[in-house]
Amino acid sequence: MEYKPKVSSGKCHDKKEMFPRSYLGFKNFSVKLQKIFMFKPYKIFKELRRNNVIILKFSEELWESVKDIYKAIIEHEFLKGLVTGSLGEEKFKFYVIQDALYLREFAKALSLAASKAPREDWLLTLNEHSKNTLIVERALHDSFFKDWRLSKEEVYSKPMSPTNLAYTNYLIAIAYSRPFHEVLGSLLPCYWIYWEVGKELSKRGSRKELYQRWIETYSAEDFGKVCLSVIDMMDNVSESLTLENKNSVKAHFTITSKYEYLFFDSAYKLEEWII
Repeated sequence: MEYKPKVSSGKCHDKKEMFPRSYLGFKNFSVKLQKIFMFKPYKIFKELRRNNVIILKFSEELWESVKDIYKAIIEHEFLKGLVTGSLGEEKFKFYVIQDALYLREFAKALSLAASKAPREDWLLTLNEHSKNTLIVERALHDSFFKDWRLSKEEVYSKPMSPTNLAYTNYLIAIAYSRPFHEVLGSLLPCYWIYWEVGKELSKRGSRKELYQRWIETYSAEDFGKVCLSVIDMMDNVSESLTLENKNSVKAHFTITSKYEYLFFDSAYKLEEWII
């Protein structure tokens, strides 16, 4: 019988269907994989390829794990309002000011990640991203502040919203205290979710120039290349990680993805400190 390989996340749901061999043979193969995975994680991929099993990249597993969070983000009234132009400008102004405050802390977290990078090219990449965060994205913010006649002093004297403070404190804490792979996992959603949001919203465009400017920034090809470089970095890092390591990365990735939702939500609600 001709065997057709199936795409799998690494879990074999139908043993007989997945492998062209007896169930006993499959059991022996599974035991072999378990032993390999415990001591030589990277060798599991070679064994799977030999048995015609296609598995997802680790980055694809990460994205799959937050697909419901991303769905909630893309369906949020804040983003819907960007497209229709119905979002109150006061809410967008709140968002941009908080984002400016956020990016200053995100740049610090990137520099901390760079200091832990096991490869020189990754160190250079992350430090470059840290610099560009403060130059490129700040230029976008400054264009908005100019329209609103807001000075830098007015912007940076604003207090962080509760969500913003919690999110950035989480990123900085992880960047200081955890190993490189976990730091990278916590930072990746900020790149990836914005890129996906930008691409999705660019299909619809916005009726308001102010909002269209924001959409064009995050749907731009250059921003996509930046995101892909970090996704590729994550996949390379994952090759030497144990299952426990990967679960730690996934936990951080999920938490900061949730914070991305909360960030948009806090702007829509004009979140304030209640005490």
